[in-house]
Amino acid sequence: MLRDILKYGVIAGLIVGILMAATIPLVRNTPAEPYGMAIGYTTMLIALSTIFVAIKRRRDAQGGVIRFWPAFALGLGISVVAGIIYVIAWDIMLPLLPGDFMGELIADMVETEKAKGLSGEALAKLTADMEQFRRDYANPLYRWPITFTEVFPVGVLVSLVSALVLRNPRVLPARATA
Repeated sequence: MLRDILKYGVIAGLIVGILMAATIPLVRNTPAEPYGMAIGYTTMLIALSTIFVAIKRRRDAQGGVIRFWPAFALGLGISVVAGIIYVIAWDIMLPLLPGDFMGELIADMVETEKAKGLSGEALAKLTADMEQFRRDYANPLYRWPITFTEVFPVGVLVSLVSALVLRNPRVLPARATA
C-alpha cells in the first residue's frame, strides 16, 4: 500500500503543483475570492481524483472487494503526499510571483472590508492583524501548515467519497480478462 500511496500521491502533487503554476498568472489581476479560489479548488479536485483511481485499482487487484477503512487510509496517505508536494510547489512559486503577493492580498482584503462598511477602530484592528499575518507568513514553519491545510481537507473529502462509493463491488466492477 505504501508504494501506491507514494505513486499516486506524487502524481496528484505534481498535477496540483503544475496546474497551480499554470493558473496563477491567469488570475493574477482578478479579484481573489470568486475566481482564484474556484480555480484553485477545481485543480485540487482534478489532481486528487487520483485517489479514486488508486482505490479502484487496489480493489480490482484484491478480487473486486475493498473495505471502507483500508480504502480511506489509502486515500488519506495519498492526500498527505500530495499535500506535501503542494506545499513545496507553493514555496518554490511564492518568491517567483511578480509584485508583492502578500501585500496585494492584504490590500484586497482590507479594501473588501472597507467596501462592506468597516471603518474606524475595527478597520485599524483588521489592518494591524493583516500586517501581523504578513510577518507570520514569512516564517516557513507558520506558512507550511497553512498551505498544507488548503489541499489536505479536499483530499480527505475525496478519500471519504471514494472509499464509500468503491466499497460497493457493483460500482465500476473489474472487467473480466480474456
